[in-house]
Amino acid sequence: MKGQPHVLAIVLAGGEGKRLAPLTADRAKPAVTFGGNYRIVDFVLSNLVNGGYLRIVVLTQYKSHSLDRHITQTWRMSPLIGNYVTPVPAQMRRGPHWFEGSADAIFQNLNLIHDEEPDYVCVFGADHIYRMDPSQMVQQHIASGAGVTVAALRAPRAEAERFGVITPGAGGRISAFDEKPADAAGLPDAPDEVYASMGNYVFTTKTLVDAVTTDAMSQSSNHDVGGDIIPMLVESGDAGVYDFSQNKVPGATDRDAGYWRDVGTLDALYDANMDLVSIHPVFNLYNKLWPIYSWNRPVPPAKFVFDEEGRRGQALDSMVSAGVIVSGGAVRRSVVSPEVRVHSYAEVDSSVIMDNVRIGRGAIVRRAIIDKNVQVPEQARIGVDLDADRHRFTVSDNGVVVIGKNEKIPHPE
Repeated sequence: MKGQPHVLAIVLAGGEGKRLAPLTADRAKPAVTFGGNYRIVDFVLSNLVNGGYLRIVVLTQYKSHSLDRHITQTWRMSPLIGNYVTPVPAQMRRGPHWFEGSADAIFQNLNLIHDEEPDYVCVFGADHIYRMDPSQMVQQHIASGAGVTVAALRAPRAEAERFGVITPGAGGRISAFDEKPADAAGLPDAPDEVYASMGNYVFTTKTLVDAVTTDAMSQSSNHDVGGDIIPMLVESGDAGVYDFSQNKVPGATDRDAGYWRDVGTLDALYDANMDLVSIHPVFNLYNKLWPIYSWNRPVPPAKFVFDEEGRRGQALDSMVSAGVIVSGGAVRRSVVSPEVRVHSYAEVDSSVIMDNVRIGRGAIVRRAIIDKNVQVPEQARIGVDLDADRHRFTVSDNGVVVIGKNEKIPHPE
């Protein structure tokens, strides 16, 4: 756009997602369904597009077919003015090996930066649920003169081992950066909190190219942006911090402003889905001024049938997608994806039901995540007896029963 800085966005979407197994047995973590209609990757892509950044590459690696297909099918930009969202798998341009870390992924794809010749590069993760206007972060980065700017937010000190922890210094610079410390110090004004990296970075192009090239020569590096590149730039005094709480997204409510969740574990994914279904949601998907885009398949509206005592098709405090038929069953406080069938006398409570699942007559499903194409037999009990469920399925640390894609559930005896 005329008068605007030339920005290329790189979305890092190559992680294995082991902590989301079995949901990642057949797909990359960013391709996991969220909120009924969406994939996790849709949130970062929507933020970038809404922010005006329309040249985006998505670096993929593990089990990427579902992710590649979703991006190709959904995220089509007008080529007339050079806009694009494109998946880029590991191409082994630097030798016969896959990406050895996020910094190595960028290093192996420096041709993308050389071809585009941007002034600045947004390097964002693909694993988070949030709204953010990235243009505000880019503006601060330009004004600061830093080589890299790291987006950060306050997080509980007890969770510091999950994040890169930032110590702010003078003039908006970062004075120290510790990747996933075991014993992080609290903030001066909040001893029980730390300043956590969100995994979103804005680089001046030359800084990024020089940093990943230098890092590639190091035998001791793990070739990770958060673990290696950011500490390198902090040490040279070239890293600044962006306070995510200052980001103003059009249409945000006081309740959901500043919402950000890392959905890298089964319990985190479950909790984030449950955030959607309250009357005043902690995260509001109904913000028309900052929409989350995804592919909507050509299926009919949801339908609820039977209105008899004890056999009433209904959904309460729930999100129900297109193509769902609730046929004499009851759905409560749940997220239901497209083309699900809930049959008579069945009960679905506090659960996440993904595409094309069948809940059989009289079945009970409580506090569960059920992946695509699963057939829940008549009279089955899921989430009722966790000891029994642990012998059959995955059960999370917080007691959420998780059933993988196409998994077979035996009929109750």
